[in-house]
Formats: sequence, C-alpha cells, structure tokens
Amino acid sequence: MKGTKGWASLLAGLAMVGPWVGAVVADASAVTLDEIRAANARFADVNAALAAGYVPDPSGHCIDAAHEGLPAELGGMGIHYLRPDLLGLTASEPRVDGEGTHTDFLDPAILLYEPQEDGSMMLVGVENLVFQKAWETAGNTAPPRFGSRQWDHMADDPTTPADEAHGFAPHYDQHVWFRDNPRGALEPFNPSVSCRHHRL
Repeated sequence: MKGTKGWASLLAGLAMVGPWVGAVVADASAVTLDEIRAANARFADVNAALAAGYVPDPSGHCIDAAHEGLPAELGGMGIHYLRPDLLGLTASEPRVDGEGTHTDFLDPAILLYEPQEDGSMMLVGVENLVFQKAWETAGNTAPPRFGSRQWDHMADDPTTPADEAHGFAPHYDQHVWFRDNPRGALEPFNPSVSCRHHRL
C-alpha cells in the first residue's frame, strides 16, 4: 500500500464512528492454511467484505512487484481491502500508523483481491499487519510468527528511491495466499496474481 493519499479522510471517518476498542492477539500459528481459507470464504464476494467493514486501500493502488520497484517476476498482491478498526489506525501523516496488534487470520485485518477483466474482484489471499511500536509496547519481545516463519518486517530505507514500508510506519506483516503461489503460500508476492485489469 504505497503512499498516504486518501488516508486522512479514512481516519476522519473512523473518528466519527468512535474509538478503536482494541484488537485480538491470537496465536497465528495455531491454525492451518485450510482453516484460514475456509473461514474467509465468506468474503469471496467483495460486497460481503464491504458489509463487514472492510474498505479498499484509500490510495486506489493495486500492488505488484514492478510497481514497488522490484523484479516483475515476483508477481503481485492485488488490491488491499482493510478493516481500520483491526489495524487500530491512529495517524496518516507523516506515515500511516496505528496501535494494531491483531494476528487472527480467521478474522484478518486485510483481504487481498485481484481485479478481473469484467471489473469484478476475486479473493486471492488475506494479510495481517501489526505496527512494530505497538507490538513491542504490548510486551512482545520477538516479531510475530506463523508457524516457523517470522512475519516480514517492513521499514522504509531513506537511502533508496522506493518506499519499502509503502507509506506505513515500521511494521510486521504476513500474507496467506488462497491462490496457488509457486514461491510459497506465505510469501509477500504471488507470481500468479496480476494487476493487469486494474482500473483507477
């Protein structure tokens, strides 16, 4: 999710709804990939996601590796639909920040959709994101893990032109792919996911 465009209005709307009430910290490694896929099948229709409180990434981006300045063969992520309450969003400038420590993949903070040629959206995976400062403030002394895999740590490197944290404060994130991923079901990008049909 590159840049912070559109995030200020999202946070303003969230403030009108009411305060963030906290997030569940569940053992992310206690569930299987099949259980995660089954639990989130209810979001196959993007309208069900919208009804459940998910909103599309305010930047309007469909994320792929080439867009992020990475080798195109890594593939894509798609469009992120997120639950601001589960992320615990608190700020949009200078970077999107929050108090989120939600790790429950049966009720994920982010859904990943691939735009289709007919304009529809196909659910291809889910993601959770926890802000590093909030995670450590909650008493965690090690990064979150999914089984034996440590979540990806994302922090911008100011010496490079790309924004490695996609406009976010330092955080950990973990993707779980429903669509077959030749690189692995838990890798950040999926060569089988494309943004070629994305329309702004």
